[in-house]
Amino acid sequence: MLKRLISCPGSRSFFLFGARGVGKSTLVRTQFPNALYINLLLDEEEAQLAGDPDSLIRRLKAWDPQPSHTGSPAVVIIDEVQKVPKLLDIVHHLIEQKKYRFVLTGSSARKLKRGSSNLLAGRASVRELYPFTASELGENFDTESALSWGLLPEIYQLRDEEDRYDYLTAYARTYLKEEVWGEQLIRNLEPFRKFLQVAAQSNGKEVNFSATARHCGVTEKTVRTYFEILEDTLLGFFLEPFDTSVRKQVGKTPKFYFFDSGVKRALSGELRLQPKAGTSYYGETFEHLVLLELQKRCSYARNDFKLSFLRTKSGLEIDCIIQRPGLPLLLVEIKSGKTIAPEKITRFAQLANDFPDAEAIVLGQIPHSQIIGEIRAFPWLEGIHYILRD
Repeated sequence: MLKRLISCPGSRSFFLFGARGVGKSTLVRTQFPNALYINLLLDEEEAQLAGDPDSLIRRLKAWDPQPSHTGSPAVVIIDEVQKVPKLLDIVHHLIEQKKYRFVLTGSSARKLKRGSSNLLAGRASVRELYPFTASELGENFDTESALSWGLLPEIYQLRDEEDRYDYLTAYARTYLKEEVWGEQLIRNLEPFRKFLQVAAQSNGKEVNFSATARHCGVTEKTVRTYFEILEDTLLGFFLEPFDTSVRKQVGKTPKFYFFDSGVKRALSGELRLQPKAGTSYYGETFEHLVLLELQKRCSYARNDFKLSFLRTKSGLEIDCIIQRPGLPLLLVEIKSGKTIAPEKITRFAQLANDFPDAEAIVLGQIPHSQIIGEIRAFPWLEGIHYILRD
């Protein structure tokens, strides 16, 4: 198993959220091999605990864990806990007894947030797990493969492209069937199916809620709810516009990014369309990959960095603005080319002048770092290491 970058709490109970297939079960079972493991994806387990949540207490009383040499509480893993939200009331009670430490995984926080548990009222930490990062894969990472097929762990078990195609296509169907329809997050599946394709095709662009609503035949309020479902099931995130006043700034409309380029391409029906260097599609897909790497790495580092973007009245754009506590504002331009001509970043350099105290850098597929005008450019992975100072 690859070593993941995520750092789980040392002694507290915690939630581990993440989309289906990112490796939550593998991670927690590897880290806690002596834990009692309860898998709510099994129909029998779910039915038993949904019908009688108190049976969890009886099961723990009958369980005889090996005593810990440190005297720490015995660990109990409940996989996909959102399937039986009532269990959290029992878990809450058991945590307060200090006899057990709970590791609660889930692919959706939506049903839990709606309950009275309020995610155990702070008695459990929260972590999120994502598809692989390039850093986790190390020498096994391949940019072109990541652009085409994404970074879900299962993809790296499949070498045949048709197998990868089948897996991602099935993943998209599974999301609709199990995460949305099966969990009764929506009542009418067909408009949501249309929405997924439109949202995926608009990945990385400013969200037009009203146009999306018209295309899907639903209200704008419903579209906003759909996006909330995507966020709550960890299928994507909003990149908000930079929130500090800038004289050239326009609009308050966010962008939405799916959590994995392969899943995004499956939902948009583009898996047969291979990204080709030099095309706008390749550039958009590469930008998506870099932003995902940044988002995952910042989440794992728990550094409180805030990512946003900026677009001006004249159409100029800064791909990513990073607010870093205790450090200057960082402006990031993403270029997919293996060379970066000075004229390609002239407008970025001009816009950076509006932020006199900020640092501006370019991330690209160049072979080594270099200075272009007054802007420092990095090979993109080296640049991410520089941003995170690791």
